[in-house]
Amino acid sequence: MRIGVAPHRLWPAREDELDGVVGTARTAEELGFDHVIASGHVIAGPTGVTPDPLVLLSAVAGATERIGLVTSVLVLPLYEPVVLAHQTATLDRLSGGRFVLGVGTGWDAGEFEAVGVPFAGRGRRADEQLAAVRELWKGDRLGVRPRTVGGPPVWVGGQGDAALRRVLRFGDAWHGSGVDTAGLAAVRRRLTVLGEDVGRDPAMPEPELTAGHFLLPPGFEAAVEIPGRPLGGVGATAASVREELAGLAEAGLAACSLWLPVATDALPDALGWAAEEVLAYFSKV
Repeated sequence: MRIGVAPHRLWPAREDELDGVVGTARTAEELGFDHVIASGHVIAGPTGVTPDPLVLLSAVAGATERIGLVTSVLVLPLYEPVVLAHQTATLDRLSGGRFVLGVGTGWDAGEFEAVGVPFAGRGRRADEQLAAVRELWKGDRLGVRPRTVGGPPVWVGGQGDAALRRVLRFGDAWHGSGVDTAGLAAVRRRLTVLGEDVGRDPAMPEPELTAGHFLLPPGFEAAVEIPGRPLGGVGATAASVREELAGLAEAGLAACSLWLPVATDALPDALGWAAEEVLAYFSKV
């Protein structure tokens, strides 16, 4: 299982809590994490301060050499597809092919209104946008072509049938949140059933299963209310976190991205704990 982390704490409350994201990403790379994740909302809301994910990951790309760069997730319907294809192709090329485009359809009607994009019909538009972006990546119309042949990998979020069909049509991976082994098995079964109807390109391998999870290491205080069950359960230990992740890996989870709900000044120590107690364990098994 590949394990990544967010370069800032879950739902930072102030802009100055983001000032160290590039240094934190370098620390994550030094600790051996596979990738860093960045989400993004264009207006202020209940998820705190959220920088533009493509700008954040571009800054990280210029300061690192190996670590992967994943949007988790970019709200796809807010973006014009030709511009997005060009931006992501540029980031993929300049990062040496380290970029992954993780997308979702969004849930905050307010930010759609702010951008002047209809909230209704966003799923259909997301399908059209992914089709356009994938075609543009493969052609020669963009100002810059991606380094990755055919374009960067695409992770598609959502658990409904429409989202799973989107995975099968356009994605390299399904991207969930807080999923347990039973939920993971259900997604895998549904992908198999829907795959018979969608007509997925036979040149594309079977979609990977990926997910984001919340981790509160033992001995650390939560800075925000954790939205759902944390890895390892309430009062998690190193053993309970490793056991749960091992079960998810056995159920087919290929990549796990960690959001740490600790105070910003505690984040380096929390990352160190995750590297020593979790990452090091999975590198040996």
